[in-house]
Amino acid sequence: MTTLADKSLLSGGDNKPPMLEKHLYDSWKSRMELYMMNRPHGRMILASVEKGPLVWPSITEDGVTRLKEYVELTPAEAIQADCDIKAIKTHSQGPTN
Repeated sequence: MTTLADKSLLSGGDNKPPMLEKHLYDSWKSRMELYMMNRPHGRMILASVEKGPLVWPSITEDGVTRLKEYVELTPAEAIQADCDIKAIKTHSQGPTN
């Protein structure tokens, strides 16, 4: 049986995303999912990867429609926007030792 400590090690317990090796994609994918799930708001980060980032909300003022600024987002939208950035950062870090 896998313990929580084992999962932490498998998921990049050293605070780095796991390295991708071509012949071990399925293992890497599982470890990457565990790595993201172990982060604050992990489910939202993983959802950002699987379903895409937040569709930035817009508002209409005086007949003009514009995108909301970050400070105008609801607390939930702001958390999701932050998780989108974390998801992008995790993937863009690439292989690290």
